[in-house]
Amino acid sequence: MLPEIAFFVALERRVWQALADGDIEADTDLLDPQFLGVYASGFASRGDHAAQLADGPSVADFSIHEARLLPFASNAVMLSYRASFTRPGKANVGSVQSMFVSSIWRQRGATWLNVFSQDTLVTEATP
Repeated sequence: MLPEIAFFVALERRVWQALADGDIEADTDLLDPQFLGVYASGFASRGDHAAQLADGPSVADFSIHEARLLPFASNAVMLSYRASFTRPGKANVGSVQSMFVSSIWRQRGATWLNVFSQDTLVTEATP
């Protein structure tokens, strides 16, 4: 039986927290070695995802809203949600960005890892 949606939101929050902490090891530990990210800037591997933290945190703060879970199998789900966040040094009201995110999580043994993520930036201000 699959865990509840709160379980996967908590996993996703751990990824975001690694970005906020600038924690490369925590970020890498949550991503599958075969991870594929699809972003406005192009495709990214697990190494590319972690490399964004080489100079420190890439996110100042974040929140996750409107989460939805789509199970694929007993060991694979897609979590989709809207994220609101600010970048370091840009914590004023107008700097809040939002994006829709879809992440596929797959269970390997007792561990759930993020194998895919696609981000779509929201063009209208939606905190």
